[in-house]
Amino acid sequence: MNDALALWHVAPGVAELRPAELPDAPPPGSNLVRALCSGISRGTERLVHHGRVPEAAWREMRGPMQEGDFPFPVKYGYCLVGRVEQGPHEGQRVFCLHPHQSRLVIPASLCAPIPDGLPDARAALGANMETALNALWDAAPLPGERALVIGAGVVGLLCAFLLARIPGVAVTVVDRDPAKAAIVEALGARFALPDDAPAEQELVLHATASEAGLCLALDCAGFEARIIELSWFGATRPALPLGAAFHHRRLRIISTQVGSVSPAMRGRRTHAERMALAMALLGDARLDALCGPFIPFADLPARITALLDPPPGAPQPLCPIVTY
Repeated sequence: MNDALALWHVAPGVAELRPAELPDAPPPGSNLVRALCSGISRGTERLVHHGRVPEAAWREMRGPMQEGDFPFPVKYGYCLVGRVEQGPHEGQRVFCLHPHQSRLVIPASLCAPIPDGLPDARAALGANMETALNALWDAAPLPGERALVIGAGVVGLLCAFLLARIPGVAVTVVDRDPAKAAIVEALGARFALPDDAPAEQELVLHATASEAGLCLALDCAGFEARIIELSWFGATRPALPLGAAFHHRRLRIISTQVGSVSPAMRGRRTHAERMALAMALLGDARLDALCGPFIPFADLPARITALLDPPPGAPQPLCPIVTY
């Protein structure tokens, strides 16, 4: 059974494929999974790939099936789709919180069955949709609100997609890349460049992991607005204008992260139920536009740096999909 390969980050900007040891049979309560595809979460995996996870966050950042330790060498990732060959979910396609690996053994509790008809690549957005869903539970949007999403990456676009389904919510997505306008509008939102970002927004979701983006969120927030911070800045310490306007407008900056179910639903939804809902919300074919480019697993070590940090002028991928 030991014919598996896994991607390891071994030095800043360097990755390689290494053999992965598998047991002769999965332990009770575990699945043996053959990978179909996996998604690259560019924001988080960029920090891991370049060794920028701060030491104070090593424990919190550890993935469920991570091997190795930060900074290097480390096997990291959490967006894998595969078919179960043996185990409780035998024969089913599942979404797994597992690094990029061709075959794997994983507790069944870390596997979410994928609904029939949901394409493999779109299912790889499961962790991103779970993040967006949890953020909206934290945000508690109201019908008729003016909502602003800053950052048209995968999580920002999924937040906009969910917000646009709420009656009366006027959603604007701000990004520096005008090429994102078409996908934003297809998801039911309005697109704006940073200089044209609307003011007096009652709900602002920030997802750029940049100081400039968070400052823009503060500038655009209206009286008693909620600013939901989805970014993870790693070791970066952004400087924020928290002077008179911040206090006079009674603004709130609310953190959100997927490690805990939002207090709004905690005790009523388990992590597994949240993931099942995330999978169901991926049923819209418009979300296929977030997937790509597609990269063979064998090519991943040579291409991952360019996927995470495209050269100036190159297209900015949303969720690169690794195929096995």
